[in-house]
Amino acid sequence: MKRRGVEVIITGGTIDSYYDSVKDAVTPLKKSALPAFIESLKLEDKIIFKIICLKDSRSLTPADIKKVLQTINQSKAKQIIVTHGTYTMPDTARFLEANLKRKDKTIILTGAMIPLTGFSPSDAPFNLGYSLASVKTLEPGLYVCMNGQIFTPQEVSKRISEGRFVSILNKDY
Repeated sequence: MKRRGVEVIITGGTIDSYYDSVKDAVTPLKKSALPAFIESLKLEDKIIFKIICLKDSRSLTPADIKKVLQTINQSKAKQIIVTHGTYTMPDTARFLEANLKRKDKTIILTGAMIPLTGFSPSDAPFNLGYSLASVKTLEPGLYVCMNGQIFTPQEVSKRISEGRFVSILNKDY
């Protein structure tokens, strides 16, 4: 039986950062922690990693986002997860959805509010696991998976005051 493949496209963000006490801020790692973490899970699926960059999402350039789009469009994988910083994740999700050439892939953007390494607890392992499970069951399309929720690009919003993602379609927004 042929193993299905999931492609993980890495762009940086808090999920792939560390706390820099001198700057009193999270700073992107020089080398992604995601491949080692995901490989340690011993998943049945074949996971392919493509690193676009390791940047805070507020530092992503239009060229970086276009490279993500190009990588998705050229990928043979039908299931793709893009790790991304949370500040501009909704914007990138909307751009990608509007510009995708093929609509037969399931694409999930995810990230974390707390870095994957160096902090416990962190939401990163949960968000990654939730995304890896969801990418197998969702219909083709583009989604954001954060905080145990699945959002469409049109509805997703980051509520900074609460440190979580919400739907603008929810009555409690």
